[in-house]
Amino acid sequence: MIIDTLENLGCYACITPLFKDVVEFLKTNDLKTLEEGKYLIKGEDLFLNLTTAKGKKPNEAVLETHRVMIDIQIPLSTTETYGYSPLCELPDIEYNEANDYTLYHDVEPESFVTCKPGEFVIFFPQDGHAPCISEEESIKKAIFKVKA
Repeated sequence: MIIDTLENLGCYACITPLFKDVVEFLKTNDLKTLEEGKYLIKGEDLFLNLTTAKGKKPNEAVLETHRVMIDIQIPLSTTETYGYSPLCELPDIEYNEANDYTLYHDVEPESFVTCKPGEFVIFFPQDGHAPCISEEESIKKAIFKVKA
């Protein structure tokens, strides 16, 4: 997991060449003015889900992991907190291959991290994360899905 400011996202382009495409997308598009929806950037290898999610209490958020995709999550409207547990500490639960996720409904996160607008968090396949924790009713956010 990585948390940083958007101005530093380019520093992580060495992780995968597709991160450079995320940086370029952000330079040429204003996430605050784009309509909600799915934006294919490099087909299914790199796309953006721009959405408004329901804010949840910490005990309502569900830990999830992905095997194929890396998440770059950017809160746009308000601060967002994420539960975190490393995959190696999570139980072996059935993986949904069609949707690339495993959900851990009855597992509490080990810790929590908070991101505010202007920041991002990157979750890798080894990072269990419980998104959308907020005192606000809803969170407008951008989720870049990047093939690992």
